[in-house]
Amino acid sequence: MNFAIIAAGEGSRLANEGVVKPKPLVELNGVPIIERLIRIFARNGANSISIIVNEKQPDTIEFLRNIDAGCKINIVVKSTPSSMHSMHALSEFLRGDKFCLTTVDTLFHEDEFAHYIKELEKFEGDGIMAVTDYIDDEKPLYIATDENMQITAFCDTPTAETKFISGGIYGLSPKALDILDQCMEEGVHRMRNFQRRLVESGMKLKAFPLGKIIDIDHAEDILKAEQFIAER
Repeated sequence: MNFAIIAAGEGSRLANEGVVKPKPLVELNGVPIIERLIRIFARNGANSISIIVNEKQPDTIEFLRNIDAGCKINIVVKSTPSSMHSMHALSEFLRGDKFCLTTVDTLFHEDEFAHYIKELEKFEGDGIMAVTDYIDDEKPLYIATDENMQITAFCDTPTAETKFISGGIYGLSPKALDILDQCMEEGVHRMRNFQRRLVESGMKLKAFPLGKIIDIDHAEDILKAEQFIAER
């Protein structure tokens, strides 16, 4: 399976709060967050890891060019207007097989993630989205599911059917990239609107709950993230 990481943001909120390093190189218990993701992906059978990095982050680019992950690393240097556009920039490396994509600041416990990947590998549908009932995001994307955990809608506000929010971990089949191409051609913006299009196109998507998924958006999140990792 191929994996991908979106690390194309500028990390302006962290910088404005006094964090000197670019977000991908922020260390959690001594390990840069992007290296933590790469190591986890490699341990979970990655054939390749494709990463998009903002062109204003030369230190991150240099770090990635020198890391030995035990698998092929593809680096795309490009500034994009949204995560959806970043995903499209990585799509040339993801076609032909199932893939797992996430953003660089998405933190989860590796044992739970390993179960998720095993489920994705054997799943006969179109994709599995990691979800959580722990709300850490400032603008969460709520996910409606049926009794079989099949995703029926992506919502900006909670409803009776939304027990979970998106965890920012996307496990998809190559079919999703054809829909992504259509979204790009039509001028669709934002990852959540792409996800809505997946459901509207009839793709069979399953929700897979992880206990807790957190993001690093502010300086105060760094200590919280270190404590989260230390739980295991």
